[in-house]
Amino acid sequence: MMDSPDYNTIFAFKTKQLAIMIIKEFSKLPPNEAFSVIRKQIFRSSTSMAANYRAMCRARSKAERFSKISIVIEETDETLFWLEMLEELEYIQKEIIADIKTKTEEILKVTSSYRKMLKN
Repeated sequence: MMDSPDYNTIFAFKTKQLAIMIIKEFSKLPPNEAFSVIRKQIFRSSTSMAANYRAMCRARSKAERFSKISIVIEETDETLFWLEMLEELEYIQKEIIADIKTKTEEILKVTSSYRKMLKN
């Protein structure tokens, strides 16, 4: 499933594009002290998700791959947490949040499935 170089390249691109989308969308918004804290956190978690997926693609062993994919899952889940916070605080338009959340949930599902496969 994920061992195909083409799939890894495509999925690495997807994770990076999601991080870029988050940065672009949330950079447009005016400064607000509470939002600035969340914006910093979601920028960090989404870029870490993308960077660690890329690192996972270059893992030297199954153990290293498992470790990196676990970090991807953790950072993706944190990104989803911050999206939920933004949604509940109503800082961002619902349509924008819905689209980004859908993409984030897809990444979380796929990477969680892959980790289960690696565990077996």
